[in-house]
Amino acid sequence: MLVELLVENFAVADRVRVRFHAGLNVLSGETGSGKSLIVDSLGLLFGGRASAEAVRSGAERARIAGIFEAPRTAGFLELLEQAGLEIEEGELLIEREVLASGKSRAFVGSRPVAAGFLKELQPYLGDIHGQHDQQRLFSGAEQRAMLDEYSGHGALLARVAELWERLRAAESELRQLEAREQALLRQRDLWIYQKREIEAGGLKPGEDAQLEQELKVLANVVKLRELAEGALGALEERTVGQALKRVQELRRIDESLDGVVESLRGAEALLDDATRDLSRYVDRLEADPGRLAAVENRLAEIDKLRRKYGHSVAEILAFYDQVCADLDLAEGAGERREELVRTVAALREEYRAAAGELTVSRRAAAVRLDGQVESELKDLNMARSRFVIAVAEDEWGPEGADAVRFLISTNLGEEPKPLEKVASGGELSRLALALKVTLAASGGRTMVFDEVDAGIGGSAAEQVGKKLKRLARNNQLLCVTHLAQIAAFGDHHYSVAKKESKGRTHSVVTELSGAERVEEVARMIGGQRLTEEAMKYAGQLIEMGAETSL
Repeated sequence: MLVELLVENFAVADRVRVRFHAGLNVLSGETGSGKSLIVDSLGLLFGGRASAEAVRSGAERARIAGIFEAPRTAGFLELLEQAGLEIEEGELLIEREVLASGKSRAFVGSRPVAAGFLKELQPYLGDIHGQHDQQRLFSGAEQRAMLDEYSGHGALLARVAELWERLRAAESELRQLEAREQALLRQRDLWIYQKREIEAGGLKPGEDAQLEQELKVLANVVKLRELAEGALGALEERTVGQALKRVQELRRIDESLDGVVESLRGAEALLDDATRDLSRYVDRLEADPGRLAAVENRLAEIDKLRRKYGHSVAEILAFYDQVCADLDLAEGAGERREELVRTVAALREEYRAAAGELTVSRRAAAVRLDGQVESELKDLNMARSRFVIAVAEDEWGPEGADAVRFLISTNLGEEPKPLEKVASGGELSRLALALKVTLAASGGRTMVFDEVDAGIGGSAAEQVGKKLKRLARNNQLLCVTHLAQIAAFGDHHYSVAKKESKGRTHSVVTELSGAERVEEVARMIGGQRLTEEAMKYAGQLIEMGAETSL
């Protein structure tokens, strides 16, 4: 429910603050007084498109703020939780700023959010029903959504949507696999050859690097022996041992040379180790023409594979792994395709059954809704109208396999036809109201009716007022109207007027009570000249509206 609305520098309003109430809130005023101000402001809070033209002339920005009594539905609370937002004392503040440049900013609970997030919140907070929204009644998708809302088969609808997505995914994978399968099979023989050729090579990880190092040694064994023997001779001629003996004699006199003694001992041990290792290395250095030839031949074999499959054994083995994976895919494609064919067939049957169940539910609900809407239309002076919801077979989709169309006949003896071909503006307004009354049983939302009285008058207007009063039992209604017969049913009445101050025009919204309300209803009846008869009739209408039992 909308608790309070603040409008600043928006259209002709410099600053308007209004507190609303539960029940039917009526807004009236002369043509051009700015009654659409409230509707347009709420449209922005519900995520509507912002325009620089809405900013009051001379102002840098327009600001709309609404305080809503927050619903406690699971979906609404989950949306807030996902956005990191919290409800404070049961209320939620929603704000929208529109800059003179045309850019806009949105806030929920004083935290910035995307305007699209306001659209996600809107279904939980309320909706606006105006002449533009009546055109939505012509949409088959909207009509189907209304029937589904009335039917209450949300779980079944979700099941159908889930099956549709799974079916689409399986069919897509099957198409892709079938398109790739031929290419995979064409490549299969090549992959088998490549796999066998690499396997025949008997490669081992790092083998090429090891062989290349061994080849360097074998090819340079003479030079290596000369260098190693020279180094060994130099080590054997070392004088470290003699230096150690002399320092040890010095140490007997001067103990401060302990460190030097230890260093020389360490050096002597290291040189001993190096000498032994180098000696063993010299012993191994023998020319081996046979091994040299074997290494060269093995590297030649590896080079053949490297030219085809990679610059190193590591790359060749990686290529081999990929070939094996491709072969597995090619050899398993047939099995996977058969599995997918079975899956698609099973999902089609599941979808067909669930969609069929949805069709049965829709057709049963359509008969009930037909009767209820016709009953509401009778109360709105459309007693001869016939309302029919046609549920016909259509293409499969996430919402099932049905096309839903609302048909109406407004004259006796005529066959029902699509709304856009039959209904006038006034008839469409009344049909929309009849649907709203029928579908709004759950209640708890803010519903805004703009120009719901378009094209009607007399007793039909009185019936519209009664319907609005009934709808306001469970929902907060904000209704912009020109008709006294409707305004008289309001639980709360607001006057919207334009006033001039300091050379500027301002919109003013005033909540009326007592004599003020009687005067406003009288003005709606007879214009600016308030006659005694108009005042008396206005009082009677208000009294009747208050006492009417619905």
